[in-house]
Amino acid sequence: MDNLQRPFRRARPEDAPLLAELINNAGEGLPLHLWRGMAGESESGWDVGVARARRETGGFSYRNAIMIEADGGTAGCLIGYPIPEQVEPIEPDFPPLLRPLQELENLAPGTWYVNVLAVRPEARGRGLGGQLLALAEEIGSDTGARGMSVIVADRNTGAFRLYERSGYRQTAARAIVKNGWSVESDNWLLMTKSF
Repeated sequence: MDNLQRPFRRARPEDAPLLAELINNAGEGLPLHLWRGMAGESESGWDVGVARARRETGGFSYRNAIMIEADGGTAGCLIGYPIPEQVEPIEPDFPPLLRPLQELENLAPGTWYVNVLAVRPEARGRGLGGQLLALAEEIGSDTGARGMSVIVADRNTGAFRLYERSGYRQTAARAIVKNGWSVESDNWLLMTKSF
């Protein structure tokens, strides 16, 4: 979607630190856990996350992000993509921490997947998440997707309520694989909405 209007804008390279923070918040801390595993001797997990967000290519590149502005600053982001009708099988060597997420994503072929929808904590409760979700649905509809999909952690009640109020329903769940990652939630929940 190239014709974004306020309060939305395309992300820029200088948004990378905030994108890393928002991506980690939306992912219940799993991104930072993974980034720490990728970090070299002289870098932190945050360094890796910021570098990945600053890349020109890749799923978490700033080029795939839309930001929302509020009160003169950047308050949140949206990253998503269409899930193809024919999903690829999950290979045996797929990372265990990510396997349940990929399994759920594969249950929603033909939908537009909300990979990251996050609002800074100090900007929550003002409808910004709902605005980002409405934009995601507009993008999804414009791509010809048959519906929307998103995965939330079972203890993220704020996100669950946002999606439920917007017509999403839980359609599947998978146990979270923790493998050294500390998180309060026990399950990933797939929520979908048909157009």
